[in-house]
Amino acid sequence: MKAIAGRQGNENRSDCYFEVITTRKGGIQLEVKSKVDSMYGESIRRLIFDMCEFFEIKNLKIYLEDYGALPFTLAARFELAIKRLYPEIGKEYLLPFNLNSKYGTSRERFRRSRLYLPGNQPKLFINAGLHKPDGIILDLEDSVSPLEKDAAQLLVRNALRSVDFYGAERMVRINQLPKGLEDLKYVVPHNVHVILIPKCETAEDVLAVKEETDKLRKANKIRKKIYLMPIIESAKGVLNVYKIASSTEDVCAVAIGLEDYTADIGAQRTNEGRESFYARTALVNAAKAAGVQAIDTVFSDVNDMEGLRQSVVEAKSLGFDGKGCIHPRQIKVVHDAFAPSEEEIEKAKKIVAAFEEAKAKGLGVVSLGSKMIDPPVVKRAINVLKYLEN
Repeated sequence: MKAIAGRQGNENRSDCYFEVITTRKGGIQLEVKSKVDSMYGESIRRLIFDMCEFFEIKNLKIYLEDYGALPFTLAARFELAIKRLYPEIGKEYLLPFNLNSKYGTSRERFRRSRLYLPGNQPKLFINAGLHKPDGIILDLEDSVSPLEKDAAQLLVRNALRSVDFYGAERMVRINQLPKGLEDLKYVVPHNVHVILIPKCETAEDVLAVKEETDKLRKANKIRKKIYLMPIIESAKGVLNVYKIASSTEDVCAVAIGLEDYTADIGAQRTNEGRESFYARTALVNAAKAAGVQAIDTVFSDVNDMEGLRQSVVEAKSLGFDGKGCIHPRQIKVVHDAFAPSEEEIEKAKKIVAAFEEAKAKGLGVVSLGSKMIDPPVVKRAINVLKYLEN
């Protein structure tokens, strides 16, 4: 019998390839071909032997080609090879948590940029946080082929435990329900901040994820809140977006995905976006009514920086709070375009100063000059000034 995990080829830097074959005798026979053998060969072999002992495997022929994979990748790829060979094995080999990754989040934090990373490409995980996105999405859904779903589950689980994303919010996009519910056991216990729910169409979809998430949190004694971000990608989802956004306080934002939405309504997606204007404005209004953030779709042309900037400016004008990114070079453009202008900053300072003065005097009404200032205006001004601190 034989099982294979990983992909062979020099182009897969920071990755590896395993081939494992059952034997009736001979113990653990390990052959390693590694570009870093002189420095890390001993620790690589020790990891593999430890995993064999953990999974109680006595006889196995193992061949490894390593292209500089970190321990979290080696462990995930080898665990997958073993479980493809022995599907009856249920227990998990868990690496210790990286203490640098044990930071928290909040419902109101900035989510201007979220960088999507395919869940089966660990080479992209390692330095993703250095690009300073507000959030990093380890994707188990559309960017992962059906044959690689099991690999992505283990790689994402290990990355959540091991990789330092330098303060970026730690997000995972699960698969479309009901399969996505199975993904949660690889995500919830392992230091995630936000779970993205793709192709969400009803409040019941959100509540199903919440129920399973709460069950796993309780079983693993996790006290911290794990937030949910439904992604609206269909006509039905747009019609139900307020119910989705307000279904639970665990929802921190709702996002829109226009590739699937335009396909669902039978329209061609364009940069001008006339075909999706209703859906986007409906989502913004529903999000604001529910008190959560509204996140715009990705801009798919990674070489058109001016087009991206114009898209973000438009999104900001519609009331969106953030935008998805599919390449690190998009992050700075998104942040700069969402940044408040000097005029907005000066106005916000005056509003907040008037609010603080009214509060100090015990006044129930805030005014600036001859104009009354409503609480939503004060809240927006405070958020503008918070942006400067971020």
